Amino acid sequence: MITGKNYIGNELSSSGMETYKTFDPKLNLETEWTFHEATKEEIDGAVSKASEAFQSYKTFSGEKKAEFLEAIAEEIEALGDEVIQVYCKESGLPEGRAIGERGRTMGQLRAFAQLLKEGSWVEATIDTAQPDRKPLPKIDLRKMLLPIGPIAVFGSSNFPFAFSTAGGDTASALASGCPVIVKSHPMHAATGELISSAVIKAAERTNMPDGVFSNLNSSGIEVGQQLVLHPKIKGVGFTGSIKGGTALYKLANERKEPIPVFAEMGSINPVLALPSALREKGLDWAKQYAGSVMLGAGQFCTNPGLILGIKSTSLDVFINALGEEIDKLEPTCMLHPNIHSNYEKGKKEMSSQGGTDVVAEYEKSVAPNYAQQKVLTVNGTNFLKNPKLHQEVFGPFSVVVRCADAKELTEILNRLEGQLTGTVLGNADELKLYRTAVNALQGRVGRIIFNGVPTGVEVCPSMQHGGPFPASTDSRFTSVGVSAVKRWVRPVSFQNWPQEALPEALQNENPLSIMRIVDSEHTSKKIE
Repeated sequence: MITGKNYIGNELSSSGMETYKTFDPKLNLETEWTFHEATKEEIDGAVSKASEAFQSYKTFSGEKKAEFLEAIAEEIEALGDEVIQVYCKESGLPEGRAIGERGRTMGQLRAFAQLLKEGSWVEATIDTAQPDRKPLPKIDLRKMLLPIGPIAVFGSSNFPFAFSTAGGDTASALASGCPVIVKSHPMHAATGELISSAVIKAAERTNMPDGVFSNLNSSGIEVGQQLVLHPKIKGVGFTGSIKGGTALYKLANERKEPIPVFAEMGSINPVLALPSALREKGLDWAKQYAGSVMLGAGQFCTNPGLILGIKSTSLDVFINALGEEIDKLEPTCMLHPNIHSNYEKGKKEMSSQGGTDVVAEYEKSVAPNYAQQKVLTVNGTNFLKNPKLHQEVFGPFSVVVRCADAKELTEILNRLEGQLTGTVLGNADELKLYRTAVNALQGRVGRIIFNGVPTGVEVCPSMQHGGPFPASTDSRFTSVGVSAVKRWVRPVSFQNWPQEALPEALQNENPLSIMRIVDSEHTSKKIE
């Protein structure tokens, strides 16, 4: 049952008088549920519980934390059809997408559980003492990664499961040993409450400390601001707009004790279409990219919003084919009227820029909140002159740039802001021929793709989902895959500590049997 209340640790609470509702974008009506905005007292209560829970939770073994994460996955699955129906109602997304994203969410939790069971992720490094070393003795130093403290996680609008309540930020923070307070996304608060109930059940079932997880409702920015400014919050995870992410980043750095904000923000995901790709497979790529632009109503952070090619007959054929293919596809519902409104505004602003021409624009009438796709084209000179053309339009929208030559192509790539992904379409020989352009693209992205589409993010250890600003606030880290756990830890060295007082990962006996670096050697052996 959806109560509309906040989870302050294991307890439901609704002490505030301010309320709001979520919205069904397909019916274009408010849903039946009413949600209570978290008060300052409830925020303080959640953070205090998290801080207290941290004192014990950070000491739990990998096995015990893994049991918790696996239990969360099981409890999410036990929610059954109800959570799928609520997800679809609040997002306008189809059932198949909901089922797939739920599977991804459970898979992420189980992947972090496996990471914890294996244990080597803590990067235990040991340099044993050499008391007889000349001219000075060498001390005993042992280092590993330790959790930083309670984390505030902001749910994302476009992934109500995988990047929200129990998504990658929450799963990775819990895996690291950090309690989590979720600021639920107001567009899918009912979905968030159901998932929160599963997390709380899992916490109680596995005897986690009260406060290891909380979920706060809020339709505005105040609750999020108070969380980021709270002195007991030690890190922030965010997926959303550049405006929202940079505001939180600035706020966190203005604290008396600045804290890290790991924000995944905007990206236009440039595609470099080299001559051979357009000459040999131009029609195929046009069909694939029409589908990629339209996928999920264009509401993926890896949506291909910019396609770059060198002026040629093959590029003209590709552009015309892309327009024809994208015009064949039926528009789909966006997540919320506000997102649809922003899409229309962004599309209109981009179309008003000088030098742009329409390649395709869906002009048939559609239901409210359905996104009518559009593709523009512009020459390289005008694109370079006008930074507004470099901006993301969140929805089924893309710009194709006709570059005069390879030099102009490279200049454009060097001028772009940081991106999550970059794609190269071509052949192996062209990678050498256009090495300067390819290197420029590599310098702007976190993931570089060869002969594919950027939409579709594989959840695995090798995935890098993050890039130079403003794609994310720290390009050294990923928000997808088990390496995401590294955001919530810091290295600590123990100097000349007695064996019995050391963490198990650093003890001579290596009771966890993990891989460590001992005197520069990778080994799982005991230290004799």
